[in-house]
Amino acid sequence: MELMVSSFTLALAACISIIIAEALHHISVNYISMLIGIVIALVPLLNKQVASFSSEIFMELIVAPLLFFEGQTTRFNNVTRNLKKIIGITVIMVVIALIAAGFSAAGIGQIGLPLAFIISAISTPTDATATEAVTAGLKVPHKVNASLKSESLFNDASGIILLNMAILWFINGYINYGQTITNFLYSSIGGAIFGSILGWLFITFRQFLLRTSFNSLNAQNLIYILTPLIIYVLSEELHLSGIIAVVVAGLLHNAEAEQSLLINSRQIHMGFDLQNLISEIFNSTVFVVLGILMVRIFRTRIGNDHIWQWIGVGVTIYIANLVVRYLYSLLALKFGQKNAVIFALGGIHGAVTLSLALTLSSRLLGTGNYNLVIMAEATLILLSMLVPTFIFQFILPHQVNDKDAQKVVYEIRRNMVKRAIQIVHRMYLPERSKKYIIYMLLTQKKAVSLRESLKAVIKSIQQEEFTPEEKALQRMAFYRVFAIEREYLEMIGQQQSEYREYLLQIYNDILLAESLIIDPEQNGED
Repeated sequence: MELMVSSFTLALAACISIIIAEALHHISVNYISMLIGIVIALVPLLNKQVASFSSEIFMELIVAPLLFFEGQTTRFNNVTRNLKKIIGITVIMVVIALIAAGFSAAGIGQIGLPLAFIISAISTPTDATATEAVTAGLKVPHKVNASLKSESLFNDASGIILLNMAILWFINGYINYGQTITNFLYSSIGGAIFGSILGWLFITFRQFLLRTSFNSLNAQNLIYILTPLIIYVLSEELHLSGIIAVVVAGLLHNAEAEQSLLINSRQIHMGFDLQNLISEIFNSTVFVVLGILMVRIFRTRIGNDHIWQWIGVGVTIYIANLVVRYLYSLLALKFGQKNAVIFALGGIHGAVTLSLALTLSSRLLGTGNYNLVIMAEATLILLSMLVPTFIFQFILPHQVNDKDAQKVVYEIRRNMVKRAIQIVHRMYLPERSKKYIIYMLLTQKKAVSLRESLKAVIKSIQQEEFTPEEKALQRMAFYRVFAIEREYLEMIGQQQSEYREYLLQIYNDILLAESLIIDPEQNGED
């Protein structure tokens, strides 16, 4: 029951964040989500509704699906073609950053090397959703963005394995290099192979169902949603990297979707909708959780006597990571000065880093060391988000101003609907059908007030149903006006290419509306 209440509270907070973000276009939804999480944690009644953080549940139910869907946005060919670069970023650069940050933290913070390396290992994973938060409304160079995305997909596994190595060093007093390398190879390569096998099994099973009378749209979607959860849990049970497994499975599902667009278009489209829905809700939830955890951590540990120590360690590991990322991108990735700065600052840390820190316990490290780890990582996360948020505003070009774009797009939509209504007036239609079609077209440009909308609902309840002949005429009329609207958008898209992305959204809305007109079930027909 506690988990259900917590899930409901977090989901509701995520929804509120998304709604507010729609009104405040210039502020990333992730920052709004974090602020709402902070408010929840500060209000005792709300704070009680969210259970204590469980890193295992967080990784299984939130991180695994997010990485699976993130993998689906990437072509498998792009990964294999850039495999050498990806290994360099997620293994070689991570190890260099671990060493640099570990020795720096030990020197600045006056702590033992094993503890310093635990802190440094936790600081290696980057967060794609956090990166999106600080680059919202900005244009990131394509090569840099691709590298940051690849890094965030695969470097979590490196961080987990290096953290386990550092913990064993802390407990035993020495580093077992052979065991660490063996664990890394077994976990990462094994995770990739296991993810490929399970991914193919799920794809084969779903493709088989598509070609039989057993196929069910709802069952298929449920299998699709459960896929990352099952793969992650089974991989972790075998001590393989569940993160790499779900990412590889996601890459395979990308290839499946590309080749299955016309086999069952309804299912593929609904799959995309589910992917977008879950990703948006979970992304927002991650930052709500982050805001709650930040308040809880600072509330319980801010009063300790070692405040300057954990601030110093947090700043040190952030700077060390920054320097290593900058130099690596210059020397190994062959980026220019500006792109190297963007890549260095773009390695944002988020909830995954904090969840790794919270997998530790004060019993293992000791209360003082545990507090140091948690607070140093919290400092790192805040710095990694705030610093680039400020600097990127000056070094990255801004995208088309959303507010100005909406004005232009509204005018385009208004003219589009105006053309469609003119066509309707020329059609031979029963008066009742003509009024209905014009009303529906007016709703396309949001020209119908709330009061008028409610009156239309009441009128719909009271009036008789359209006859089959009227419905047939309406359907043909809609086909015609939708074709006129699409032609208009195609013409405008060629003239004003800077708004093409917005126009494609309108185009997609028209196609969806047309699919509803075609669907007999939506029209109440047998």
